[in-house]
Amino acid sequence: MNETRRLPGDPHPRRAIARMLRVDHAGEYGALRIYAGQRAVLRRPETDALLAHMQAQEQHHLDSFAALLTRRRVRPTALLPLWHLAGFALGAATAALGERAAMACTVAVEETIDAHYARQAAALGPEEAPLRDTIETFRAEELEHRDIGLAHDAEHAPAYRLLSAAIKAGCRVAIALSEVL
Repeated sequence: MNETRRLPGDPHPRRAIARMLRVDHAGEYGALRIYAGQRAVLRRPETDALLAHMQAQEQHHLDSFAALLTRRRVRPTALLPLWHLAGFALGAATAALGERAAMACTVAVEETIDAHYARQAAALGPEEAPLRDTIETFRAEELEHRDIGLAHDAEHAPAYRLLSAAIKAGCRVAIALSEVL
């Protein structure tokens, strides 16, 4: 963490990094489960290929954060069993509403993660350059996923604004909970 920006009451840099890694690991796990739920419901080969591509990138992100958790001796969130179920349910439910709703879910999740990763990258000091680079690389891939969703008519999903707002709110709650639990 950037020590020059640290204020009284801010967590110790090691604790702040642990929170970052914990929530990023949880988020990538949840994203992986969302794509699994979508793929279980959507059976069109061209859609499945897109979802498989995004899911493979999320698996790489998850594996990278899992390795960082181990290397830095950070415990994962205790909420992984909840994210296992909730992620799959969100993916399956949005896919059941149709391909556009599934893509709207992707857009909402990835826009939330983009803002989350941007805040994290900005908070990291020069001593954490490798972690910042990893986060920025993953952030670019998450934006690629958002763009795929937009290119596949996410904004034409039924009740797009409502669906997007609800998913973004859920993501923000999941982020807050995963940082501390």
